[in-house]
Amino acid sequence: MRIGITCHPTAGGSGVLATELGIALAKRGHTIHFVTSEPPFRLTGYQQNIFSHYVDSPSYPLFRTPPYSLALASKIADVAEEFDIDVWHVHYAIPNAAAALIARDMLPPERRFALVTTLHGTDITLVGSDPSFYRITRYAMERSCAVTAVSNWLKDETEREFELSKPVETIYNFIDFDRFQGKSDHRCHLVEGDEKIVMHISNFRPVKRVTDVVRAFKKMADQVNVRLIMVGEGPEKMAAVGVAKQLGIADHIRYIGNHESIENLIPCADLVFQPSEHESFGLVPLEAMACGVPVLATASGGITEVIEHGKSGYLTEVGDIEAMANYGIEILTDPAKARAMGQYGREIARTRFNQDTIVAQYEALYARMLDPLADCEPRSAPASARV
Repeated sequence: MRIGITCHPTAGGSGVLATELGIALAKRGHTIHFVTSEPPFRLTGYQQNIFSHYVDSPSYPLFRTPPYSLALASKIADVAEEFDIDVWHVHYAIPNAAAALIARDMLPPERRFALVTTLHGTDITLVGSDPSFYRITRYAMERSCAVTAVSNWLKDETEREFELSKPVETIYNFIDFDRFQGKSDHRCHLVEGDEKIVMHISNFRPVKRVTDVVRAFKKMADQVNVRLIMVGEGPEKMAAVGVAKQLGIADHIRYIGNHESIENLIPCADLVFQPSEHESFGLVPLEAMACGVPVLATASGGITEVIEHGKSGYLTEVGDIEAMANYGIEILTDPAKARAMGQYGREIARTRFNQDTIVAQYEALYARMLDPLADCEPRSAPASARV
């Protein structure tokens, strides 16, 4: 199939999943066209069957901000028409699904693609539910040929909040298990001596509660020789730095920015710590599990569908710093338990969230949407002529 993909190209989970899906589909022989504002975070080097197209959103004195959504719609329409795209898969409802709808409507009937929208979380729980975007978010989902969510929790939240006329389908995030072998030679560059490593990885948005990471880490550091490695960039980084200075532990924390080869970093950790307000899925915890590293997270949102409390890690209530610290100390001071949790998590990552199974679910979804009998607006030619 000829598949278009639009996502936010930054280091968040939606962009990572979209990019990894495109790479996996290309390896299966499909032709992939990314349309984004800049190169997707994990799309590096030459990839066979993958083409990238970037949106040019020119500034003009009349506009307070450049109308990116309209430029995106125009670019999607151009690429879809030039390369005869069968399916356009957008990740994140706003603005990507809305822009793809405009693009589809601009095309002649025989050129219109089947539109699949995948929801990743804040596009529904924060952006989509805001009165300014609620109506367009609902419209974009209703007009999509299919809507998927990355967890049952997000599926239920979407159906409750928007009362859609069509069901939302759950397709979990996945992992390329072969990349995450649980070994790394980078540990010596992150710590000194026999320090343990607690690692946090995020885009440092408020929902990630990075100051909770620092506060709980302080209690861990009072009892364990440990260092905190903070991976990523974002608006809450300075808040984390400020809290660390207030608590007198700034020297025990390293900030290393965004890192493309996350599979080389996570195996360095003794514990991956993600105390989010809520996670619609939790891609970082899944990557940690694949590396055999225990996870400490909050029992909020779809993360409970990834981590099994007491087996692959621990889950606490949001903001319960004391419980987070106690569980962290337990993992850091009990190597046998940490090893057992890591092994269990790695097996769950391999069997329940493996790439082949979940990419095949997306392929089956695309095929259904291209069926002339589907409740959709694909082009009029039969699907068999386009695959």
